[in-house]
Parts: sequence; structure tokens; C-alpha cells
Amino acid sequence: MLAGPSAAPASGGPAKSLVIFLHGYGSDGADLIDLAPYWAPALPDTLFLSPDAPQPCESVPYGRQWWPLTNLTPAARAAGVRVSAPPLNAYIDAQLAAHGLGEDKLALVGFSQGAMMALHVGPRRARTLAGVVGFSGMLADPDALAGEVVTRPSVLLVHGDRDEILPVEALHQAEVQLKGLDFDVASHVSRGLGHSIDEVGLQLGARFLISRLA
Repeated sequence: MLAGPSAAPASGGPAKSLVIFLHGYGSDGADLIDLAPYWAPALPDTLFLSPDAPQPCESVPYGRQWWPLTNLTPAARAAGVRVSAPPLNAYIDAQLAAHGLGEDKLALVGFSQGAMMALHVGPRRARTLAGVVGFSGMLADPDALAGEVVTRPSVLLVHGDRDEILPVEALHQAEVQLKGLDFDVASHVSRGLGHSIDEVGLQLGARFLISRLA
């Protein structure tokens, strides 16, 4: 079972909604849980969770990965999300059960490789999630999506136009494909931003989550 840090609801009461952060390659859950203080005041009844990816990172000591990057082909990327989807789904199921909540009270927020996981798992869940936020990500297995869509959560995509790891074209490609499959998609390109999350992205993420969870 995946595990990682969490941030309790700012209200001090029981969780009425969940946000699960999915970190990027070579990082861990402690990285993205730092976003919780930015969003907690606007989502006081939300429990923030940030599990470590299931695999130790091959090239970053003490880091974690959803799949290795030794092979960067589209086929390897598609296979990678499929390997880590079952443990992530099991984690999601366990957290919803533990807090007595339904999928309509859960949002996935991913960065880079974590965004690919969120965009892969979200549409394949049996019940519709409240939303998916993808920072600096892409569709990891775009060719299979049309035949595997089960539900259509609302999606927010945010990307920097100077991203040196995943070019911003990845956002445009994902947006076109998701909209073509009748997803509700909002997007934003941050000018001058590299492979990172900026203040505007945090603000847009907060507004999106409030609209879906509050």
C-alpha cells in the first residue's frame, strides 16, 4: 500500500473532501504536500494526502518514481502508467473508505510524471472524480484513451511555455484529445515558466478545487 505525508483539514474537523497529490519523477510525497498550506484556507474541510510513488528511483538516491525513465519511448511511457495504476487505485479506494467519502469528493493533483498518472487513472475510474489537475504533464497513453474512458472528471491543465522537460505542446495535445472525448477541460500556459509550478498556477488550482469540492 502506498504511504506518505498528509495535512489535516484546517477546520480541525473530519475530512469532507480529499486532495491527493502525485509527485514527479525522482521526488517524493514530501515535495507536493508543501502545496497544502496554499490551498487549505480556501478548502478548510479538505484532507491533503501525498503518497510516495511505489518504486525507488533508479537515478535519484532516496527519490521515488511511478516508472523508470531508462526508456523514453511512448510505448514505455504507456506501460509505465499501467504498472503503477493498480497501487494508486488501491490507495484511492482505501482513502475514500477510511474517510467515508465518494469519488465526487476527491481530486487528483499531479506534477509531471504524477500528472500523467492522474490523467491516466482519473478517466478510468468507475465513478467520476471531482476533478483532475495536471501541472507540466501529458497524456501518457493517448492512443488507448478513447477506448478506455469510463468517466469524465473535469480537468485543469497548467504548463509553462519554457518547459525544458515536457514541452508545452504536451498541454495542447492533451487538451485537444480530452475535449474531443467530451471532457470539460480548462487550461493555462504560464509565460516564461519552465518545468515548475508558479503562483498563477497555484491560484488557478485553488479556484478549480474550490469549484469542484467546496
